[in-house]
Amino acid sequence: MAMAGLRDCWPRLTARLTAALRALLFWTLVYGYCGLCASMHLLKLLWSLGRGPGQTFQRLVRENPPACLNDPSLGTHCYVRIKDSGLRFHYVAAGERGKPLLLLLHGFPEFWYSWRHQLREFKSEYRVVALDLRGYGETDAPSHQESYKLDCIVVDIKDILDSLGYSKCVLIGHDWGGMIAWLIAICYPELVTKLVVINFPHPNVFTEYILWHPSQLIRSGHYFFFQMPWFPEFMFSINDFKALKHLFTSQRTGIGKKGCRLTPEDLEAYVYVFSQPGALTGPINHFRNIFSCLPLKYHKVTTPTLLLWGERDAFMDVEMAEVTRIYVKSHFRLTILSEASHWLQQDQPDIVNKLIWTFLKEEMRKNESF
Repeated sequence: MAMAGLRDCWPRLTARLTAALRALLFWTLVYGYCGLCASMHLLKLLWSLGRGPGQTFQRLVRENPPACLNDPSLGTHCYVRIKDSGLRFHYVAAGERGKPLLLLLHGFPEFWYSWRHQLREFKSEYRVVALDLRGYGETDAPSHQESYKLDCIVVDIKDILDSLGYSKCVLIGHDWGGMIAWLIAICYPELVTKLVVINFPHPNVFTEYILWHPSQLIRSGHYFFFQMPWFPEFMFSINDFKALKHLFTSQRTGIGKKGCRLTPEDLEAYVYVFSQPGALTGPINHFRNIFSCLPLKYHKVTTPTLLLWGERDAFMDVEMAEVTRIYVKSHFRLTILSEASHWLQQDQPDIVNKLIWTFLKEEMRKNESF
């Protein structure tokens, strides 16, 4: 009897041991790579201090926003307070009220302004809303790290739709906003009529790929570095936010020669927003919860989906774009732009806008034919 009982328990015991071993290896990888990334950034700090300690800690005081952030052609600055969380969200809206909603979710380190080309473009047929996500820009930033878990962010978007008076929308997300857009389409498919994601794969593809492909592990080093308290914010701020400027302008990570490069005023808009006291902590807190939320238990996407990808993306391996196809159980279109960077909707706005229009019109005609 004892032997029979042991035989019955053995498969469950083996499964538990396997799961525990996988968890141990996973968290060893996370914290080990976190330490490695932190060491590399510490060397950068020491190098900067050696070249000029005064310059390292230099930060200009920016009290007034650049004029481009108040450009009336982009839309109207609005605020909405969510009842359940009590948080106040900032957004810029263009287009007439009552038109179908097109909701735009930015990535990191961005804010509503990254959608300036789309706010102008789609307002003729949509109520276009470019949101500042929780913790970003003029949106409230809770102090607790746990307030930035993905399920909280997903509920934010659901509640914002309701507060704006809409039951559904066209949802477009880039980078981290793309991650959130995927999750909205998975968890609340009834809210999304059409999904457009820019330079971010299905969350499960990202989770699996990063563990088995060293190239993507290196590209995603910031995900691990951001697990540390306060040090990432500090490194972003040294040399008057040189790291932030570098992301958009360097040869490796920035917008390329054939792209629509940021003007000095555009770049100053980014630095102004993220140089405000405490403005980096909320955005980085989003990343400090990611490893406890993935992979997903439910992952099927039933919404018609367009995935746009800049092949020169320094942070995301282009192979993940094609693998994403297996998770979309509806109409799926993938377009890879060979000369475009990670900042695709700013890099190639005319092409991106045209591709989105084509996708939206095709779906409209398909719906009208039934």
